[in-house]
Amino acid sequence: MKKKLPNTYCFPAVFTYEDGQISVVFYDIELATCGDDDTDALYMARDALGGRLELMEEYGEKIPNPTALAEIPLKDNQKAVLIDVYMPAIRMEGINKSVKRTVTLPAWLNAKALEYNMNFSQVLQEALKEKLGIA
Repeated sequence: MKKKLPNTYCFPAVFTYEDGQISVVFYDIELATCGDDDTDALYMARDALGGRLELMEEYGEKIPNPTALAEIPLKDNQKAVLIDVYMPAIRMEGINKSVKRTVTLPAWLNAKALEYNMNFSQVLQEALKEKLGIA
């Protein structure tokens, strides 16, 4: 029987502020990234952690227990940040299988889109990507 994997992981990372950039080093996992500001560093940290954990799961590597934030030694230009990742979304990123969805539109909008021979699936995908900030 296959072991059930957790939906969410939370790991501490140390944000180091130097020379206008933020380096991010994970305390319990061999992993580092960086960002231009706090928001960028957090985004990059989540992305890196999700990718690393997905590989660890895939190759059956032992995922360590996270260290408590209070136990992490810090310098003056550092802060400990807890980074969380929602793994189901990360695990699904590599799967490009289509799923069927039912949508409801006003009749006039449907008629106008049909008049222009629009591909509803393509338009919906493009709109969702734009709304979610996915390139």
